[in-house]
Amino acid sequence: MASGASVEQNMQKAAEYRAAVAQRGVKNLINGEWVDGAAEFTTSSPIDNSLICRVAEGDAADIDRAAQAAWEAFPAWAALKAKTRRDILYRFAELIEENAERISLLESLDTGQPIRFMSKAALRGAANFRFFADRVEGARDGLSLPADDHLNYTIRQPIGPVGVITPWNTPFMLSTWKIAPALAAGCTVVHKPAELSPVTAQILSELGLAAGLPPGVLNLVNGFGETAGKALTEHPHIKAIAFVGETVTGSLIMQQGAPTLKRVHFELGGKNPVIVFADADLDRALDAAIFMKYSLNGERCTSSSRLLVEEPIYDEFVEKLAARVEKIRVGHPLDPATEVGPLIDPGHLAKVQSYVDLAEEEGAVKAFGGGQPAGLESGNYIRPTFVTQATAEMRIAQEEIFGPYLIAIPFEGEEEALKIANGVKYGLTAYIWTRDVARALKMAHEVEAGMVWVNSQNVRHLPTPFGGVKSSGIGRDGGDYSFDFYMETKNISIALGDHPISRLGAS
Repeated sequence: MASGASVEQNMQKAAEYRAAVAQRGVKNLINGEWVDGAAEFTTSSPIDNSLICRVAEGDAADIDRAAQAAWEAFPAWAALKAKTRRDILYRFAELIEENAERISLLESLDTGQPIRFMSKAALRGAANFRFFADRVEGARDGLSLPADDHLNYTIRQPIGPVGVITPWNTPFMLSTWKIAPALAAGCTVVHKPAELSPVTAQILSELGLAAGLPPGVLNLVNGFGETAGKALTEHPHIKAIAFVGETVTGSLIMQQGAPTLKRVHFELGGKNPVIVFADADLDRALDAAIFMKYSLNGERCTSSSRLLVEEPIYDEFVEKLAARVEKIRVGHPLDPATEVGPLIDPGHLAKVQSYVDLAEEEGAVKAFGGGQPAGLESGNYIRPTFVTQATAEMRIAQEEIFGPYLIAIPFEGEEEALKIANGVKYGLTAYIWTRDVARALKMAHEVEAGMVWVNSQNVRHLPTPFGGVKSSGIGRDGGDYSFDFYMETKNISIALGDHPISRLGAS
């Protein structure tokens, strides 16, 4: 895999893949055919902001054609024998594995994510398809609910064509996370990837066709949220929208889908706490806090962006953490030694840097970070940042920064820890470190988050529910929780005999 190769080998292979993409460009896929958009835009590499390729820019007319194709393909795909659909998804997973090097190298070029993480993300995409392929045959299963006079049983049926809108941070893996269960459920899909990282979405669609997906089952329309995205969320043929992104956009999508009563699934922003008590295994808590904030360039919704440390160990813990942050390797994302690469684009770099400046204005202490590392000024690089002596009310403690930026807040006791942890509008994840079992359970129950990890970093188990509360989202992914979104539950009631029926109008 690319993560085990040298930087020179990775760059040579990436240049070959990049040249092929540049020659062809990124197209839209509508009803099984690769087509240009109404216009074009470009995607650039965060490494040096150089052009990767031109991208077809879809508009409302392109979305309409894609939605129509998904609508027409839906009945046959939904009626396809479950084993046939299962085998197509298995083949899809195999093709992802066979193309994992190409996917991971291009994703690193397009997003700036280090290859050490992207090589695994491609394989996780294959695992997502294989996981849901295993569940195709049971996706429609329901419950037997007998009563005295009737036999009630439920079945699940695919909801119809769905729209999938995916983000720019780990686009390939997160696309599979949505598209795999939709296809397994029997839905057809119109996919609109983020305009900042569109390259691997085309590969995903290519592999779907090669795996045997019929025309119209998986459609791809590139473009911008204000045009293609809005048209997708408003289209009457699209019955549901699965969206991963920031909270303000999620609110807009809900408004746009309201007139057609669209079902929505949102995985939105986070300002997640990692709560470290004095009795915790501090070495492991230190490793987890650093990994969950600075991996994937800090551009992940589940990152532990607020470090809450109990007073007796606060000074020692933050001192050790600051020393580790200073040693994080920032560099070219295709170098296997790199731990933090460039941020997605210059605008996002400026945003993250603005919070470095804001920390000092608000009275916090910058222990380390901010600014561009020497020799990397041509790309969107920033030194990993660690801020201490923050308070819960500061903007840096309330707003999602979405970069390699961690703040530390001291607390005294469980009650204050919970007050700080719950004192934001978000509620995606929480991480709790303590050896006290009763405390761990109490905190896990009372913290406002859709997911809680105790004495652990984020370790994803695919059958478990994934999602947040408050402004962090609506709905759950994972296992059968995904099918609850992509399928309708129907109850069927059969009379078992001649039960009484009231007779109106009878003499």
